[in-house]
Amino acid sequence: MTAAPPAVDTSLSSQQSLAHGPLGTALLRIERARRGTETWEEVHRGLSGTGPLIDGPTASLFLGAPALAFVLHLAADGSGRYAGALQSLDDIVAAHVRQRLAIAHARINAGRQAEFAEYDLFRGLTGIGVLLLLRQPRGPETKAVLEYLVRLTESVAVDGKLLPGWWVGHAPANNKAATPGGHANAGLAHGITGPLALLALAMRSGITVEGHETAIRRICRWLDEIRLHDHLGMRWPRWISERGPAPALPAAPSWCYGTPGLARAQQLAAIVTGDDDRKRMAERALLHCMTDPNQLDRIADRGLCHGFGGVIRTVQRVAEDAETPSAFTARMGLLTGRFLTVGASAEKGFLEGKTGAALAFQDAEPDGVAEPQGRWDACLLLA
Repeated sequence: MTAAPPAVDTSLSSQQSLAHGPLGTALLRIERARRGTETWEEVHRGLSGTGPLIDGPTASLFLGAPALAFVLHLAADGSGRYAGALQSLDDIVAAHVRQRLAIAHARINAGRQAEFAEYDLFRGLTGIGVLLLLRQPRGPETKAVLEYLVRLTESVAVDGKLLPGWWVGHAPANNKAATPGGHANAGLAHGITGPLALLALAMRSGITVEGHETAIRRICRWLDEIRLHDHLGMRWPRWISERGPAPALPAAPSWCYGTPGLARAQQLAAIVTGDDDRKRMAERALLHCMTDPNQLDRIADRGLCHGFGGVIRTVQRVAEDAETPSAFTARMGLLTGRFLTVGASAEKGFLEGKTGAALAFQDAEPDGVAEPQGRWDACLLLA
């Protein structure tokens, strides 16, 4: 018999949220301090009083101890600041990872389907892997997370059917009728493109495990199988269910689910595997979507997750590695103009609010000359 996990205090979870709370706001202050427009003392004051850290089953890159470790890592900015706190947090995160991995492997061994919270960027081990790659790139927990992600890409048999290892038994959102029998998600935030990006970023840093490149290629083949290419351009459905792909009409070209995130992950994968054809394909797909009014008209806000802020930052990172960077930078004015025409969010947060939008826009010069600064977008799997 196992006890139910303790309920998370909502005020504490709000206080320790990277997505919506003051930890996300701290990322903007950190970036301003790096540029000299704000002081490190102001950053420190904003981080004080975080309270007892959430480090139980709900902790993740975007909540609790791991989220604070990510923010303090950026606040340290290569200095000795927060060294003691970061060491303590490293130990907490390492223990957390070991527990999460044991549960994940037991689930796979038992033949049960995955859940987003096990593996995804926001709540799962991919997000924790982002932090480990920054803090302990060659540590045993980093290796163990990468080994788990390799295993996650292997097919599983469910009720006599061979399904992708990241197939989840639940719906992609609150609409349970959307995917009866579960689905395999393709997005960067909740789907297999998140593990793809992390595996590629690790490999780019020289960190690999057994089966690493095979897993990258396995994911890419699946993305090729579901890719759509017609008069509306090249794109990927949000998910595949027993009914087939998600609705075929192009969704908003967002960082979290749309072409931008998928293109960046595949560009990174192509770089580390030497797949020039895939790299060109991914860059063409992004270039088309960022210049297609029909797709851009679907974006309704400035935020990082679903809005122009996320598209802008993704385009900048793709441009850094693109075969022809000017193809993207020359069109940055189009995106910044669109950014300014949609309304600002009433929310202050990082992921969907004003903080994230401000972080993305501060490097977005209309002429495309400015380069993205800082590593705050590591938590978005962009760099």
